[in-house]
Amino acid sequence: MSAQSIAAVLTPLPVLIPTLAAAATLLAGRSARLQRSIAVIALSAVVAVCAALVYYADRLGTIVVHVGGWGSTEPGMGPLGISLVADRLSALMLLVSAIVLLGVVFYAIGQGIRDGDERQPVSIFLPTYLVLSAGVCTAFLAGDLFNLFVGFEVLLSASFVLLTIGASAERVRAGIAYVMVSMVSSLIFLAGIALVYATTGTLNMAEVAVRLDDVPDGTRNALFAVLLVAFGIKAAVFPLSAWLPDSYPTAPAPVTAVFAGLLTKVGVYAIIRAHSLLFPGGSMDGVLLVAALLTMLVGILGAIAQSDIKRLLSFTLVSHIVYMVFGVALSNDLGMSGAIYYVAHHIVVQTTLFLVVGLIERQAGASTLQRLGGLAAASPLLAFVFLVPALNLGGIPPFSGFIGKVALLEAGTRDGSVLAWLLVGGGVLTSLLTLYAVARVWTKAFWRARADAPQGDLSAATPSALLDDAEADVSFADRDDVGRMPVGMVLPTAALIAVGLALTVWAGPIFGYSERAADQVLDRGQYVSAVLGPGVTP
Repeated sequence: MSAQSIAAVLTPLPVLIPTLAAAATLLAGRSARLQRSIAVIALSAVVAVCAALVYYADRLGTIVVHVGGWGSTEPGMGPLGISLVADRLSALMLLVSAIVLLGVVFYAIGQGIRDGDERQPVSIFLPTYLVLSAGVCTAFLAGDLFNLFVGFEVLLSASFVLLTIGASAERVRAGIAYVMVSMVSSLIFLAGIALVYATTGTLNMAEVAVRLDDVPDGTRNALFAVLLVAFGIKAAVFPLSAWLPDSYPTAPAPVTAVFAGLLTKVGVYAIIRAHSLLFPGGSMDGVLLVAALLTMLVGILGAIAQSDIKRLLSFTLVSHIVYMVFGVALSNDLGMSGAIYYVAHHIVVQTTLFLVVGLIERQAGASTLQRLGGLAAASPLLAFVFLVPALNLGGIPPFSGFIGKVALLEAGTRDGSVLAWLLVGGGVLTSLLTLYAVARVWTKAFWRARADAPQGDLSAATPSALLDDAEADVSFADRDDVGRMPVGMVLPTAALIAVGLALTVWAGPIFGYSERAADQVLDRGQYVSAVLGPGVTP
């Protein structure tokens, strides 16, 4: 079998494996051990498949599989069916996402898949989590706008279940807000799909790219604006980001971690595809740069005002999304390379930090700074697993966060426009304020004595004494496992820290791959020819 044939066989598997595994875990709902085995084996297989796809995409170029593709006799039109496309960008996103999904499921199993009382429906966690994994992979492989929409909707359905697992009042309130915002985004995206179809007569992204070249600029800009609003909500770009800090912190630690690491990046990926493939030319770059600057400032100023670590990290998530949007909006090779590298870095580091918060809750029974202190003395290991990804997020050299930011800032200086220079200044300021935010967590939660915390004595209080406090802390008040971090939670966190460090140690080859991926993304003719056949170019 040729390498091209092997790659074609592998391409659908990141969607197919977790989908079938989700069905299997539902059937095995009465056996927790069997459920866990199926989930771990399935996600391990997805990691292996995605690693192979990275190799083949880098070696062979864009890999295209037409699922149910019936031949078309119309010139310049691809087969009728679903096109799955794996190029260097989507293969890298698949691999990093699969590694994170596998690490988080090990963490969830080590935690007991819950943080709350015994009534939580644990048996539905793994099937729903696998459906979420399939949705993520569907979005990254989608070669048409409608299949991208389907991937988003699979994510929405699964994420609502995971967000509200346990059905506590706080989680249901956050889940309703999340679903309402997501539904608005989906409706806008669906309207955008309808407008694109009305304009071009197709939803295959390669065909849309070809046909939009003959559409008047005003119509093209209107279509791009509608899609940008839909993708901007999912990526949490200001002013469409207010939903995120209120939704993520209420969920269990594994759920929050995978949401923070992956779901917003699906929106960023969609922005990259729309900007580079469908609407090149930079017509909306100024809007993107302004939105990026505002998102940076609003996100990081919100972060330094927080006292709960989960909310603080949620705001830093918003502020750092725009490093990627900044790179995309610059529309040059270095900016796109830096954005792709930074996406991989941020998925890993942000996920790791939210897992660390879960460890902090296990060790101290709280995640709010008013109650925390003395963690460095109580658990030097916990101090280490927080400090490394925190410094990486802040962009301290020589970590991957520093490498990605330097590339993006250099790309901004090469652009030389006023907006680009404002983003360069905003990026430096955001990085410094991120360091301030994580240093504040370090000094208050790890360095000072717990007796010096304003509410440090409440960690040992009875549940009735905590009724007026945050519900997330109430759930830990009557637990007999607070103060002990299970090895099954620590090891996956340490493994993801190692992945983040690998992005630093092998920064040269990985950034080289990012540069090749950026060249491929910006050369849309290569994508179109791979999907529609040789000789068809935009």
